[in-house]
Amino acid sequence: MLAKLRSYALLGIDALPVEVEVDCNPGEAKTILVGLPEMAVRESVHRIERALANLGYARPTGRTIINLAPADLRKDAGGFDLPIALGLLCATRQLNPDHLTDFASAGELALDGAVRPIKGVLSMAMTARARGVKKLIVPAGNAKEAAVVQELEVYGVTSLAEAVGILSGVVDIDPVSPPDEMAARLNKYEVDFADVRGQESAKRALVVAAAGGHNVLMLGSPGSGKTMLARRLPTILPPLTTDESLETTRIYSAVGRLNPGESLLSVRPFRSPHHTISDAGMVGGGTVPAPGEISMAHHGVLFLDELPEFNRRSLEVLRQPLEEGRVTISRAVHSTTFPADFVLVASMNPCPCGYLGDAKHPCKCAPIAVEKYLGRISGPLLDRIDLHIEVPSVPYEELSKKVDGTSSEDMRRQVDAARAVQAERFGGVGRVNARMVPKQMRQFCEPDAEGREMLGNAMDDLGLSARAHDRILRVARTIADLEGAPNITGDHLAEAIGYRTLDRKLWQR
Repeated sequence: MLAKLRSYALLGIDALPVEVEVDCNPGEAKTILVGLPEMAVRESVHRIERALANLGYARPTGRTIINLAPADLRKDAGGFDLPIALGLLCATRQLNPDHLTDFASAGELALDGAVRPIKGVLSMAMTARARGVKKLIVPAGNAKEAAVVQELEVYGVTSLAEAVGILSGVVDIDPVSPPDEMAARLNKYEVDFADVRGQESAKRALVVAAAGGHNVLMLGSPGSGKTMLARRLPTILPPLTTDESLETTRIYSAVGRLNPGESLLSVRPFRSPHHTISDAGMVGGGTVPAPGEISMAHHGVLFLDELPEFNRRSLEVLRQPLEEGRVTISRAVHSTTFPADFVLVASMNPCPCGYLGDAKHPCKCAPIAVEKYLGRISGPLLDRIDLHIEVPSVPYEELSKKVDGTSSEDMRRQVDAARAVQAERFGGVGRVNARMVPKQMRQFCEPDAEGREMLGNAMDDLGLSARAHDRILRVARTIADLEGAPNITGDHLAEAIGYRTLDRKLWQR
């Protein structure tokens, strides 16, 4: 007897529909699995056989063909265990196939028939809804994750027997309710800029960065507060919307990084990979491409601490994502595009010992060592970082003050006002000055006569590139938005140019 069921294969962060066909006929006792299955799927035959036996179901005794269509799509996860097992029960007449008409399923089986959580269930639920599926059976550990997708009935099961009971009508349970704690936890951060004493100029630069979606490089001696500042940047970014949360959660679901019981990300992600990370770990990769750190920072912040310590190749692969907000990974069979729209925050010391230019700590580095250290960061990468700011050591008088510094709430109000101006300008929430194309720049970033002269002098004196020229104009547009000014003036350009002079001073020391 032939049975057909619906399931899904994960490709990157996307779930593609797969039809599971199971055909059992008299003959030699043999099971054949076709449809381009990888090792994890081929091994499922043994897991399924033992699960059926241990639950008391009859195993197929004849020739069994299991086909996973389409045949040209690689299947490499254990999520097909549950639909294959259900198909075997239908093909051997132990379960009525009519009961599966409205259902799709995915899940990995243990030898005792328990259903284990899998990756990418959120994407599977979204694809199921888009394909008109009404009901979805998933592992109980993934049920809340899938239940956030509306207009889809999600059933979480702990065992194959429970899935059979739901399909046959023996077990009467309600679909999993969508999580209701999301609104209470949304945009609730445990840190605040009020914790940072002093560093008001650095906070101002981070307000500009958050308002326009600009990238930042912070330079300062050890212990000056660079990491504290970076970790608090998500708290002043615009509130995470439900759609943004859903889009980012898909990525975490695909790589299995959601916390147990977590259905949606409630705050903007903050990713801080170690400097030993590979280029594949940074942008994603693998035989079947999986998202990397830059995609996990989507709609949030990617923090690269001690920037010169990173492998040069790991840094250079950031060029495309910084320009386009996405990364494309190509393989012989197919190409996969992952979203990677994040704010880059990098920090570094001015020299290997960290005290070059510090008034209280003499630098012990030889000039050649400093030159080699700074030379680890390429000019093209620096050009893609809009704001270069110095974070000096905080004096004791500032640290000992009882008054808190500027709070995240005060800073976020400025950011929200500037983002509202940009939303009106570009006709959509989420579009920022940092992503302006040349046509938009010609329309919205034309400085006055004083500003044009100032920018021309800066280009000559600092030896800036054409890309740096455009980024200065984008930053100046953001500064004008923060002040509610319709046009870019010389004052706005002066501040924007000031954010590009620090690296030149360092490289000329």
